[in-house]
Amino acid sequence: MKKAILILFISSLLIAACGSASPVSQDGKKTIVVTYSILGALVKDLVGNQAVVTVLIPNGQNLHEWEPSARDIEALMKADLLVQNGLELENGLQKTFSQASTAGVKMFIATDHITVRRVKAGEGIPSADPDQVAGAADPHIWTDPLTMKAVMLALAEQLKTDLGIDLSARAADLASRLDGLNNDITSLVATLPEANRRLVTGHESLGYFAERYGFHLLGAIIPSLNSQAEVSAAGLATLKALIQGSQIKAIFTEVGTPKSISDSLGSETGVKVVQLPTHILPDDGSYFTFMHQLAGTIVENLH
Repeated sequence: MKKAILILFISSLLIAACGSASPVSQDGKKTIVVTYSILGALVKDLVGNQAVVTVLIPNGQNLHEWEPSARDIEALMKADLLVQNGLELENGLQKTFSQASTAGVKMFIATDHITVRRVKAGEGIPSADPDQVAGAADPHIWTDPLTMKAVMLALAEQLKTDLGIDLSARAADLASRLDGLNNDITSLVATLPEANRRLVTGHESLGYFAERYGFHLLGAIIPSLNSQAEVSAAGLATLKALIQGSQIKAIFTEVGTPKSISDSLGSETGVKVVQLPTHILPDDGSYFTFMHQLAGTIVENLH
């Protein structure tokens, strides 16, 4: 009889645990799920040990293409807060976002809290891709420290409202360090002649960086804000002519750039091809290291 009662008691505990709609982490802390690593690095910096922060998309994966597994979807659906980029950057997660919203998962959308950059007329090479027409919203927000400062300050406010976590002091410190990072990059870019501040990239991923630091987006191998767009022979011919006529010093490739095409373009134009970590967090997991490396690689190869 005692054994039967014990079994029923344990069973009831297991059922209660499995039925929890919003479980807490093992140490009782709130759980925050962030979609990609670079955004996740700043969220971890902001939150510290006040909550458990998990990143969904593995570092180095193409954000435009990655799709979640059943375990990823489960983690997202159980989160106390989901932090995403917005503007459909995470293409493969859109259906899951909709399901999570319907289920009542609290969300923070970074691009709802910034001045969104829009594609300008004459920017890049002509393209029929709707992502690259004048006025299209650019989702690549993380290459501008001051844009990310606005995101982190807004996130701190929502964490206080939604999860009862007061991060005022940490947010102020992070904002100050992001201001310092911006000053460092501004000083570094100042060493580069303005005539050299022209960018050719894998796809149009450096718009926020270019706008903040005075670069011109000459064109991209994939003439779109989305690396899943098609590469056209006409577009490559136009880009080749622009490179040859503008004395470009480097072609920057990134995650999602077809290597055979970038290597061929470099060979035909006589311009070096440089891998740029636009979507990859460095080994130390620091956003600050990421931005220093990104800016340093650009400036070094355009001198």
